[in-house]
Amino acid sequence: MEKLIEQFLEHLRYERNVSAHTLRNYSSDLEQFVHFLTPDKKRKAPDVSEIDHLTIREWMASLHTEQKKKSSIARKLAALRTFFQFLVREGVLELNPAKLVSTPRLEKKLPKHLSIEEAIRFIESPDQQTDLGKRDRAMLELMYATGVRVAELTTLNLADVDFRNQLIRVTGKRRKQRIVPFGDPAGEAIRKYLGVRDKFLFNAPVSKRDDEALFLNYQGTRITTRSVGGVA
Repeated sequence: MEKLIEQFLEHLRYERNVSAHTLRNYSSDLEQFVHFLTPDKKRKAPDVSEIDHLTIREWMASLHTEQKKKSSIARKLAALRTFFQFLVREGVLELNPAKLVSTPRLEKKLPKHLSIEEAIRFIESPDQQTDLGKRDRAMLELMYATGVRVAELTTLNLADVDFRNQLIRVTGKRRKQRIVPFGDPAGEAIRKYLGVRDKFLFNAPVSKRDDEALFLNYQGTRITTRSVGGVA
């Protein structure tokens, strides 16, 4: 088995050109598996054809007993799957036994939320001396004030903004519409952006200009969710 692992690592190094860090992880994980199979060093490791999914599950269970992190266990299982798949490709095995073993469910980490001070610094980060900065500030202020999704932000039209009552008409999933209020900071930021919005339109051919869209990109067309992602 050790010789097959060496061949597999050579395959990773020269054919798949994996990083040195990844190669070390594969080597370490497979070495640990071999150690599990042969706790007594005087014994030879079993032939790979004798290893089935139950053997692999036993190893997974032992790792749980050792209180290894689920992410670490999942990585080790992935290493085994890749190793056995290599052996299937090379004709050493007919089936990959590791495919029959379920990956541990990883813990879902709660997203880190911004403090009020961090949120304010983030919203105020765009450079107000530039046209793009005015647009970005308006988008961030509006998202912060209303809680609209990025996809909803990009569908807003000029006609959806009611400055007098400080309301916007938002079109959500399944074309459902709702009215959402916004405060003075968002209203002021949008007005400053509208003062330079026409400059964005002038950058686009007349046939491609989007006169209805509230937020435009530098080409004079409606801003995309990907572009907003670059801002936020």
